Amino acid sequence: MEIKESSIKRIGGYLHRIVPIANKSGEIISYTLKPLMLEFKPRDIMQVVVGSSLMAIPVALTEEAWNLGQFLPNTNVLLIALISLLLISIFVYYNFYKVTLKGYVFEFIKRILGTYLISLIIVALILTIIQKCPWGVNNLIAIKRIVIVAFPAAMSGTLSDTIK
Repeated sequence: MEIKESSIKRIGGYLHRIVPIANKSGEIISYTLKPLMLEFKPRDIMQVVVGSSLMAIPVALTEEAWNLGQFLPNTNVLLIALISLLLISIFVYYNFYKVTLKGYVFEFIKRILGTYLISLIIVALILTIIQKCPWGVNNLIAIKRIVIVAFPAAMSGTLSDTIK
């Protein structure tokens, strides 16, 4: 198998980048494997769940987050959601897809939306359990509180997803 420049191959069910190692004269003497996390697999989902929970729990228990959800205008909450998605996108791109996005655009979008939706679900579950999501009474406040607490939770979930 002659590889002049790095290539991507599936080894043991996972994608790896095969990088040739050359000596000073340019002769390839060995190869190294670098795992690529271009696919959003069940293991990644569990890492996002744990990472989101790590930050969602302490933030969801603060009165400041509850008050922000109650009094912050809808436009500001929408901006928080958009900033969250933007930051997740940037982080995911530079940590996973900078090597290659070609052929993995769907996986890129799936990882971003999956991370954010998982964070929203974790936060909604926690806030509902501690009775700070007034479902049925004021759904808008419930959603606003979820989006506000999901901001740090999504960042934490994204960060934990980078662990190999």
